[in-house]
Amino acid sequence: MSANNKIPSSRHWSSTQAYAFAVVCLVVGVASGWVIRSPHAASRQAAAGINATTASVPAASQSQSTSQSTPGQLTGTADTQAAPLLEQLKSDPKNPDLLAKIGNTYYDAQQFLAAIEYYQRSLQVRPAEVSVRTDLGTAYWYTGDPDTGIQQLNQALTYDPNNANALFNLGVVKWQGKQDGKGALAAWHKLLEADPNYENKDKVLAFIAEVQKQSSVKP
Repeated sequence: MSANNKIPSSRHWSSTQAYAFAVVCLVVGVASGWVIRSPHAASRQAAAGINATTASVPAASQSQSTSQSTPGQLTGTADTQAAPLLEQLKSDPKNPDLLAKIGNTYYDAQQFLAAIEYYQRSLQVRPAEVSVRTDLGTAYWYTGDPDTGIQQLNQALTYDPNNANALFNLGVVKWQGKQDGKGALAAWHKLLEADPNYENKDKVLAFIAEVQKQSSVKP
């Protein structure tokens, strides 16, 4: 896990609540902020030169393969992969798709601050691109800024109120970043109402059950 990929502190929890959360982290794989990638994650990773088969792997599992790389190595890899895209950008500096691809390249290499820069530039041109804004919110979460992450996810939902990935991630960030179980449940229930056959429904139900369980734990 890179230095940027820090998880907000749970210091305001009681020891019992912190222990309960640690248990669910191990059980359902949310230890490093298990969030869903944008709908175009597989294609974007292929464009970035990264094995697309890792796109649906939980962050907790992905960290096992990336933990052996130093931040400098990850940065170097991302810069190498982004180089041809950055060269194209010189002649087309306001191409939103190209800017988003560069952002994706840095995101997939866990260089979230760089990813944020290019996602923001892409959204300046095309502000209603929900998948890009969802990834922007997620990138903010991974830098330890859940408030801005929530803001961006909520903004994504103004363009597509039932977007499953934005709702899923909003629930995760509210739960893990703000200890807002009620807000997390609202996001996940809305997701399941809008998409009863959501592909990650089992994870949503597991998270809902754990939040409901935690709410009964007394400080």
